[in-house]
Amino acid sequence: MSSTTVPTRGDHAHARIRLDAGDNRLQAQCLAEGAPRGQPVVQHWLVRARDVPIARVRLRITATEIVLDAGASELAPARPAPLSTCGWRVRAGANPGPLPGLPAVGKQVALARPTVDGEYFVTLRVTDAAGRFDESTAMFRVRRGRTEIFGPAHEHAAWIDRAIVYGVEPLSFGRRGLADVIVRLPAIKALGVNTLWLTPITDAPDEDFGYAVTDQFRVRDALGGDAELRELIAQAHADGLRVVLDLVANHLSEQHPYFADTALNGRSSPYYDFFQRVRAGAAVHYFGWHNLENLNFDSPEVQRMIIEASARWVRDYDVDGFRVDAAWGPRQRAPDFWPRWSAELKRIKPDLMLLAEASSQDGYYSRSGFAAAYDWTEKLGQWAWQNAFADERQTAERLRSALRDTQARSSSLSVFRFLDNNDSGPRFITQHGVEQTRVAAAMLLTLPGIPALYSGDDVGAAFEPYRPHGPLQWDDPHGLRAWYTRLIALRARLPALRSRQLHVLDTGAADQILAYLRPAEGDGGVLVLLNFSGTDASVSLPMEMIRTGWRTNMVEQLSGAHIAANDDGAIILPAYGIRILQRLPEKERPAPRVLARGRGRIECRKRQPGCTD
Repeated sequence: MSSTTVPTRGDHAHARIRLDAGDNRLQAQCLAEGAPRGQPVVQHWLVRARDVPIARVRLRITATEIVLDAGASELAPARPAPLSTCGWRVRAGANPGPLPGLPAVGKQVALARPTVDGEYFVTLRVTDAAGRFDESTAMFRVRRGRTEIFGPAHEHAAWIDRAIVYGVEPLSFGRRGLADVIVRLPAIKALGVNTLWLTPITDAPDEDFGYAVTDQFRVRDALGGDAELRELIAQAHADGLRVVLDLVANHLSEQHPYFADTALNGRSSPYYDFFQRVRAGAAVHYFGWHNLENLNFDSPEVQRMIIEASARWVRDYDVDGFRVDAAWGPRQRAPDFWPRWSAELKRIKPDLMLLAEASSQDGYYSRSGFAAAYDWTEKLGQWAWQNAFADERQTAERLRSALRDTQARSSSLSVFRFLDNNDSGPRFITQHGVEQTRVAAAMLLTLPGIPALYSGDDVGAAFEPYRPHGPLQWDDPHGLRAWYTRLIALRARLPALRSRQLHVLDTGAADQILAYLRPAEGDGGVLVLLNFSGTDASVSLPMEMIRTGWRTNMVEQLSGAHIAANDDGAIILPAYGIRILQRLPEKERPAPRVLARGRGRIECRKRQPGCTD
């Protein structure tokens, strides 16, 4: 306990008080000629920020070496002490090849340039004379034998382009929350997905879904607590699954202790300026979110709070990224915040997936360190496929229009695609039936971007996330689990389905068929044909595709059957039919059977692929 006395200046007195981690009790008392006057004022300041040095890595590539430099590292901000040690090590299990010379100690380390292609990670730990430490990880890559510096502000790790997300609403898995998710991990992995997105796991009122946050630093007791989260992440990582948390940064619950203090103490509350307010002083919220009070991102303390809370989950739990709820809100109020936030998180772990709940058509997010954003139009919260499935006679045309519009307005962000999520209301299968769901799932997993399933999509679950419901039943009456598993395996097997390239095709009069080509390097590519109607339909291949051998040299990838168009280049699709076709490479195409020669003409018993009259 310490005290200080300061003179008044007019009606005010100012003192600078150093706070420690944890709960700090501050008391202010006015004195007149050394005697107390009036009642003392008491405040409690809860400090979550760490007072530690800050590790920073500068990376330089020479003709023969990679030079790692810790010279930009900083002393602890509140109680600085000299740096005593700089230690370097490889990130366990992350690098595709060895990095001789590590571990090492020193302010600067030079490593021989590796020759194995892939992404490399080196972690710096700086320790000060008080024994406090901090870590930062540098990332570089080798591509076609060439070493390159990775720019986390505008680039993202390769795994994100391969991500297939499974959204997990923990209490839907069972009354134990995270423990019941752990039980289900083998089944989730067996689907072929590689990334879990956990809906909010931080503290919130018992009756709330999780977005009314009452403590950004603490695991919600209703989900099981800290130990269960650590076990879930450890088991997921052991199974090759990444874990992404839902981060609520836009607001706090009206039941959060900070807001409750402002309601009690008004402008004298130390947290009064933590919240966005109108001129008269009332707190601000969006839409009808009366219990969710917007944070004031003009406050440096608010920015620091969100950064520290986010960094804690990365640093202490080794999470692999964040889906940022209502990312558009802080972007509107303080557009400089997200770049600062992402830079600090990627200083710690540069290969994080940062996913914005905002439109992927807004290039701001890619410039601010995000890798992906939602499949929305420019209108806030409007799904790009909104109303596309309302009338199956217009579904294909509306989807064509939506895909072309997305292409025309696209940024460098990956598109986060879904049929269901926490905000989509009644489930897709409930609104549009099993057959449409199967076709839409095929579209979801064959388009560019990051496809996502939501809790129970794989078994046709029909609950609504924000309405009361019991635990999911994992029986699969429609066989959707096997269907999703096949589609996910196909996406993993065919590089064209993971590329960013998409050519939406005109299908003539076949309004109910959506057709698109996923090009690939070399003699490949994948043609996707989807019939969204309950009647058979015919689609004609474009002439340029016929000229390049698509008519008679196709293999249907789901069944393995050889498919040929008719003489006019038309392919018949049955009701709700799906064709995922790959053109055979030239060397694998069957040669024509030659029976007789005469006058320079080749005659065949029947038309074979590659045979012409």
